[in-house]
Amino acid sequence: MTLAVGLTAPEFALPVVPREAPIRLSDFQGEKPVVILFFPLAFSSVCTAEMCYMAENYAAWEAVNAQVIGISVDSPYVNVKFAEEVKAPFPIASDFNKDVSAAYEALADEMGGLKGVTKRVAYVIDRSGTIVYAWEGGNPGVMPDFSAIMEAVEQAD
Repeated sequence: MTLAVGLTAPEFALPVVPREAPIRLSDFQGEKPVVILFFPLAFSSVCTAEMCYMAENYAAWEAVNAQVIGISVDSPYVNVKFAEEVKAPFPIASDFNKDVSAAYEALADEMGGLKGVTKRVAYVIDRSGTIVYAWEGGNPGVMPDFSAIMEAVEQAD
């Protein structure tokens, strides 16, 4: 179950690069819509495909003034290497403590024998901080519908 469309998205501050300033949702409020992609584990096949897709098509997201943020429970050290591997021009943040995943109802009780991993969840947050799109993959092997996400971004004010 995801947070409902129409709710105010919970604020967060998550590290992207160890020992550097965290990324915050409020960094983009009033400026641009934000696409948040929670994914289970860096370097797994579907997560790699998802982040590679976003990286390869990032110009389309920039064209609609969207800020993409990937979030996983992997450490910031792992996410830095993962971002390099997938050539992500967008931040991949670490929710190692799982607080943000829990606030966004993206934390799985158990997945493939692992506890405390994020589900594959996508949100679009408009400039005012309101959730305008929410999707949860029932199967971790299913990628989000990127065209539906793009449509939500284009309709976000």
